[in-house]
Amino acid sequence: MMTTPFNERWRYDPTRPSLDDYPADVGGDDIPSLDASLENIGEYQRRLWANRSRAVLLILHGLDASGKDSLIRTLSTYMDPAGFHAWSFARPQGAETRHDFLWRVVPLLPAFGELAAFNRSHHEAVIAERLWPVHAPEDYNWQARYEAIRSFEAHLSREGTTVIKCWIRLSGDEHRRRLIKRLDEPRKRWKFDPSDVDAFERRDELLACAGEAIAATHTAEAPWFIIPGDRKSVARAIVAALVDEQLQALAPDYPVEDEKTLKAYRKLLGGD
Repeated sequence: MMTTPFNERWRYDPTRPSLDDYPADVGGDDIPSLDASLENIGEYQRRLWANRSRAVLLILHGLDASGKDSLIRTLSTYMDPAGFHAWSFARPQGAETRHDFLWRVVPLLPAFGELAAFNRSHHEAVIAERLWPVHAPEDYNWQARYEAIRSFEAHLSREGTTVIKCWIRLSGDEHRRRLIKRLDEPRKRWKFDPSDVDAFERRDELLACAGEAIAATHTAEAPWFIIPGDRKSVARAIVAALVDEQLQALAPDYPVEDEKTLKAYRKLLGGD
């Protein structure tokens, strides 16, 4: 019997356009060990860094309190900080509002050899801005933005950057529980913002916008994965396994050095 590749289990399915059609919780028995995936990520991220021929862009989206920050911290456990960067994108402000919506992410894209994680991204321009516009409503052309995102990510793929996009799916009950926890726990309270309540109250509208955006920007070059997020341990294990899988495909070996050159260097250094 053929088994479904691990990444295919979580890949967005265009025949199921509503995010409500995807589970927020699954059993974790058949998901690769988080610790094993993290150790592999540490090793193969170093190989990616050593080869400097490809880059990886991990994009994480989800409702407030879906665990994006902690997921990125977990993924970075064994990574070489020289080749890993994480960036967070809030509501555009200042100079960001006076440029096209892709402008602010371009300088932060990973160089060859690097893995970069985006906590939210240019996709906010077709999700959150649908409900909380930065400009006058008549300034928006959503279909044109979808087209721009598809072209932008296809360009990144052609030029050597693998794009992995994950939506972390939270149930309504878990979403509410985590927001209350932010209010109740002093060490989490700093993350609470009144806009969190606004987003919760408009949850259905926000998920509808996200579903439309995901459907319009899911491509073979830059696919979306819908990650069940009600249990952080399971979400972390799934995303870690996806990243591990991609890194192993992109950087299976360290660079091969010329043996004659190595022999000459050994001789100069007084080695055998």
